[in-house]
Amino acid sequence: MKICAVVPSHNHWRALPAILDTLHAAGLPVFIIDDGSAEPAKSALQALHDPARGILVTRTDVNQGKGAAVLSGFRRALADGYTHAIQVDADGQHDLAALPRLLDAARRHPQALVSGEAVYDQSVPLGRKLGRWITHVWVWVETLSLRVRDSMCGFRVYPLAAVQRLLDKRATIGQRMDFDTEILVRLFWIGTPVLGVPVQVIYPPGNLSNFDYLKDNWRITKMHTRLVVRMLLTLPMVLANRPAVIRDSTHWSALAERGLYWGLRLGAFFYGVLGRRGSMALLSPVVLYFYLTGRQQRRASHDFLRRALGRDVGFREGYAHFRSFMGRALDTFAGWAGKLPPDSVVEAEVEPLRAAEASREGALFIISHHGNVDVTRATLDAETRRRLVVLVHTHHAQNYNRVLKEFNPEAAINTFQVTDMGPDTAIAMQERIERGDWLFIAGDRTPVGGGQRFSAVPFLGAPAPFSQGPYILAALLDCPVYLMFCRREGGRFRLSVERFAERVILPRKSREQALAEYAARYALRLEAQALADPYQWYNFFDFWAQPASVDA
Repeated sequence: MKICAVVPSHNHWRALPAILDTLHAAGLPVFIIDDGSAEPAKSALQALHDPARGILVTRTDVNQGKGAAVLSGFRRALADGYTHAIQVDADGQHDLAALPRLLDAARRHPQALVSGEAVYDQSVPLGRKLGRWITHVWVWVETLSLRVRDSMCGFRVYPLAAVQRLLDKRATIGQRMDFDTEILVRLFWIGTPVLGVPVQVIYPPGNLSNFDYLKDNWRITKMHTRLVVRMLLTLPMVLANRPAVIRDSTHWSALAERGLYWGLRLGAFFYGVLGRRGSMALLSPVVLYFYLTGRQQRRASHDFLRRALGRDVGFREGYAHFRSFMGRALDTFAGWAGKLPPDSVVEAEVEPLRAAEASREGALFIISHHGNVDVTRATLDAETRRRLVVLVHTHHAQNYNRVLKEFNPEAAINTFQVTDMGPDTAIAMQERIERGDWLFIAGDRTPVGGGQRFSAVPFLGAPAPFSQGPYILAALLDCPVYLMFCRREGGRFRLSVERFAERVILPRKSREQALAEYAARYALRLEAQALADPYQWYNFFDFWAQPASVDA
């Protein structure tokens, strides 16, 4: 594969230096298409032209539209022999932390259009959100499929061979804000699979938008009319060329969040009115829906339960596993809402925790997705909770965290958003350790960006990839390391904390071996917890799949 980036711009330039730095760090040559920008953007964009860094700026004197600019960039990329082009908008709305995930997915599925799936915060305008939803519905009609979850996100990796086929057919493709949706639908029609990757999207204050509400909405209306008519007239061809379904479950971060905000909000409301038992009964049909429609999650559940229980499993066990996950969500809501009894957490083995509290030294706590550590965090006293810093990757839990913050604003306090362990993260975490804070990091999820920072160690009878990140970070921070587990037993929660290492030492000559030994020790302790109650295991993905490596 030979990948480049195409960045269309009309009067956007302020966010581009940071965008270009990220693309350059990823080793991507960049084609910037200045689509008739006025001053000062015109001069600012031209100043970015730097062939030595692989940044080429071309300009059209007359604004032709975003679609025309992107297609111009594609033609340049094809002429220079590139096989794939990643489209990046110039306004800085997309979180480029998702770039490694898009590129990783494109390398695993080079025939697919890998498209961002927007995850919004509160800054999204209501009109824009409603308009996007309407377009998504029309795209489902036009493609006769529910596979396309977001047809408007302008952060994508295109297979240029498929784009060339469209250009050769002289297909009508929108030249302005109708471009992103129309080219996706037409690529789907000719057999190009579409794979989505969650991407954080913001609408920062003062952000310049080139969207013309009257003209562009009219263009989009005409586009949908054109596509529906075309689909009906060429229905046999559309059906014959339906692309294959991509099952991209090699990494946990590739699984899209399946809980809709209002579904979670409804569950929280039911808990407040009916309590846990009543909520579980009322929401059982919802759990059944997710169990029946979540093929990847259901398969992962059955695989884990077979290994943990040592026997074949079926509907009863799998459905009970999904119901346990619903119960965990309800328990977390209850904890943050202050609805759990004061004695709900039983401190079974907490001597190391008391020693850590007495010491003002910072520490690293390794947790997991077994049981419910969130309940413990929610029920801690305020002073201890202030010491906690939770390293989170919330792209797949935006709705969940949004509901938690509505219950209790402190649910979002002392969290640190990360996608992978790196030098910048380590520096920020060192400052926290020096203040005596406790860092909480999950040890049972491999790095989001892929790569080789994992060790394959025994877990339930087979090698499973465990992240090296916690042990690398602990060695850099030079602090004590603890393990924390909390699982539900009856109507209460059993908390256990154990000292894992006074310090993590990684000898230079045997670094990989030392990392593997630490990962194996953690896996052994996690296995004991998982076997104690397999139904409280909440990693609903192929845990034993080896992550795909990413070129340095």
